[in-house]
Amino acid sequence: MGAESLNFKLYTYTTKTETFSVDDVEGHIVMYQLRGTFYVFENGEVATASLVATGDFIKMAGPFMNYVTIKFEDGSTIIIKNQGTIGGSFASGGWTGEIIKGTGRFAGVKGTLTAKTKYLPVEKGEAGLKGIGEGTLNYTLPSK
Repeated sequence: MGAESLNFKLYTYTTKTETFSVDDVEGHIVMYQLRGTFYVFENGEVATASLVATGDFIKMAGPFMNYVTIKFEDGSTIIIKNQGTIGGSFASGGWTGEIIKGTGRFAGVKGTLTAKTKYLPVEKGEAGLKGIGEGTLNYTLPSK
């Protein structure tokens, strides 16, 4: 099968965050985070996702890495390893990812993801950042 692309919009939210101070320079933290995400694809499909992330930030800027499992309505999944950076104050972030596994109709999938998100201020009672963004999945499926 040929290469395919799926553009999407997303809303992501934090369900749990733990931060640990590093005493080498002011404002240095290592973060562990669990997130949820809603995806709306240009073909009308919707999906949810769970995400496990780590970050190494100085004054709210630096690199992160995460694994995200996107689950579609039919139960098919795509699992992606993402890496990227967040700018100061967590105002925005961009990342690229590699599809590492698929199940159901995505079994054997290979490909990449690119995305960017604008993060919104954390409000009282929230576990951490929430954000809106967009991106593209570029992938191929094995021949049947």
